[in-house]
Amino acid sequence: MEAAQTPFAGYRPVSIGQSSPRVERRGEDWYIEAREPLGAYPHLLTERLVSGARAHPDRWLVARRGADGEWIGISYAQMLERARSIGQALLDRHLSTDRPLVILSGNDLEHLQLAFGAMWAGVPYSPVSPAYSLVSGDFNKLRHAMRVLTPGLVCVSDINTFSPALAAAVPSDVECVTIAAPTGATAAESTHMATRKTTLFSDLIATRAHSVDAAHQAVTPDTIVKFLFTSGSTKLPKAVPTTHRMLCANQQMLLETFPVFGEEPPVLVDWLPWNHTFGGSHNVGIALYNGGTLYIDDGKPVAGKFDETLRNLREIAPTIYFNVPKGWEELTAALESDAQLRATFFSRVKMYFFSGAGLSQAAWNRLENVTREYCGERIRIMAGLGMTETSPSCLFTTGPIMRAGYVGLPAHGCEVKLAPVDGKLEVRFRGPHVMPGYWRIAEADARDVFDDEGYYRTGDAVRFADPAQPEIGLMFDGRIAEDFKLSSGTFVSVGPMRARIISEGAPYVQDAVITGMNRDDIGALIFARLDDCRRLAQCDASTGATEVFAAPAVRAFFASLLKRLNASSTGSATWIQRLRLLEEPPSLDRGEITDKGSINQRAVLSHRAALVEAMHAAGAPDASVIVADTARSA
Repeated sequence: MEAAQTPFAGYRPVSIGQSSPRVERRGEDWYIEAREPLGAYPHLLTERLVSGARAHPDRWLVARRGADGEWIGISYAQMLERARSIGQALLDRHLSTDRPLVILSGNDLEHLQLAFGAMWAGVPYSPVSPAYSLVSGDFNKLRHAMRVLTPGLVCVSDINTFSPALAAAVPSDVECVTIAAPTGATAAESTHMATRKTTLFSDLIATRAHSVDAAHQAVTPDTIVKFLFTSGSTKLPKAVPTTHRMLCANQQMLLETFPVFGEEPPVLVDWLPWNHTFGGSHNVGIALYNGGTLYIDDGKPVAGKFDETLRNLREIAPTIYFNVPKGWEELTAALESDAQLRATFFSRVKMYFFSGAGLSQAAWNRLENVTREYCGERIRIMAGLGMTETSPSCLFTTGPIMRAGYVGLPAHGCEVKLAPVDGKLEVRFRGPHVMPGYWRIAEADARDVFDDEGYYRTGDAVRFADPAQPEIGLMFDGRIAEDFKLSSGTFVSVGPMRARIISEGAPYVQDAVITGMNRDDIGALIFARLDDCRRLAQCDASTGATEVFAAPAVRAFFASLLKRLNASSTGSATWIQRLRLLEEPPSLDRGEITDKGSINQRAVLSHRAALVEAMHAAGAPDASVIVADTARSA
């Protein structure tokens, strides 16, 4: 991919690759790929650790604030030596693909050292969502993960905190590594710890390496690096085996798409969880692959935790900044009022990148406005389309369009197929970055994962930004499984409708779930942002959701929102007859939300079927439902 400065006038210069897509239609299917081949990439991801330890041994690979608030860093040379020691400790315990390392705690320095130790030894590891252990009330997803993985070793940050989860889901004969030494355990915790072999993380670091280098020599591109779990829909999460080949190929795709990564060592300030592919494969990989530094951000875009993100960004200036849409919205609001934050953040950032969900056009415009006003120039906002199964990136917004919903063109080496399914075009992927298949799943669940040409079937729908010029690229068009028909046979496209509700409803709408399958008209379940609604209602922080949503100002806003949404309706397929504000937040245990904040539409509809039924029932709706005040369009 030929590197070129962004052609958009008024933007800070940044090297973004330019490609010329080949678009071909065969029968009903479309095929798209870059004409330029993917360049050479390392056989193993650990080659980048070795080369970094040689070229810049003292540069920090990763850093995190310590208890005193100061940054603690691990250099490339230190990480390599610690990986060898930890790898030896894992070999001594006879870990293997059938008995992998499982990490239950979140992003920290020890987590990354364990990951590199496992890589060096050729032992797969699996970062499992901490929410499965610390937020879940029934531990069902954690039990499922343990059944799928059959771990030989489990690591936690603090065995006291994780003791209930370990007792509920991890077999007692599985050794546990704890970073923090057990202190002040309850009687139940003491009993559990007495029956399980427990080792301090520091003991792994102290292991003398003697045979691990030979084991590393036996690692191949198809050796599994890690198992990542999907977020799951109505079924339990599936484990995706992610190999060295997949990760290295995808990082090369990223580098050729964004040559800026190779022009100076990237500096990332990032909170995104490593049990997700965006944080753990994409972002950690960018730092490692390009000799950069990742500062672990212990904040996140939720109430009470974003202040830590702002503290970090006032001090560390990223060269590229990644976040989910909610994080961008919170950061934009802070940039409007915080001069110190603006001075640091804008000093060297060359590119914004969002993923995990679509950024609404309203949020996009606000971010651009604050950047232009205080930075003097705009910053290129990038996105794409990827998933756990593709490690993760496939499409990037390198084409000539900059707006919400655009997902762009394929990276070098990524083959794209668009196949008609239920009136939409399903996007499918093939290439060296795509998984070979899910790990240990039933034959019935394995069917239709790939089509007869070997393309991974994503379930995502796309459309051409301009059908007359397909080479311009693709727009996201929702999930195929979410779409439905009304009782009239009219087809409802959920993705665009949901995106519009979120955009038009900013800042009071967190997400929306569309209803109406086999019914006469469309409804929407609204997960509102309670804190923003409290401010609108002029209520204090202790006011409950029922009272807040009943406040005249809140009801007036949502009635106005419904009217605005319907003003441009073209018929029953786009006319929303009713909204319902949901007082109960989405549930992790029921699979309604991931720990990254993504809403699972199917799970919400399944678990809140009674609310949907009541919302669509004949007669006067209850007070939580807002009904359109005019008749539906024909």
